[in-house]
Amino acid sequence: MIPVPSHTRVWLAAGVTDMRKGFAGLSALAETALKQDPYGGHLFVFRGRRGDLIKVIWWDGQGACLFSKRLEKGRFVWPSPADGKVSVTPAQMAMLLEGIDWRAPRRTWRPLTAG
Repeated sequence: MIPVPSHTRVWLAAGVTDMRKGFAGLSALAETALKQDPYGGHLFVFRGRRGDLIKVIWWDGQGACLFSKRLEKGRFVWPSPADGKVSVTPAQMAMLLEGIDWRAPRRTWRPLTAG
């Protein structure tokens, strides 16, 4: 898992992205499409057309990091293109990477009584 500092924001680029892009191309998208500074220490997440591949770029203060993940089965849950950009918590990001629907997680157990 990426060692994300607690103050870091995670931005999802809604819609699809050309997954042939690398550091320079994704940084330019973060700057133009998301209107964010790609060197500000935040994570920027992009999804491919098929929905089974994501790429994350992150400036850790020393250099640019590029993380990619492809699901063998299923698709990453993603916001609609009309949303533009969506900010998620690091916990939601962890669910996204696991292929879990981060928008509406359900608790599996709740205590019936106190005490």
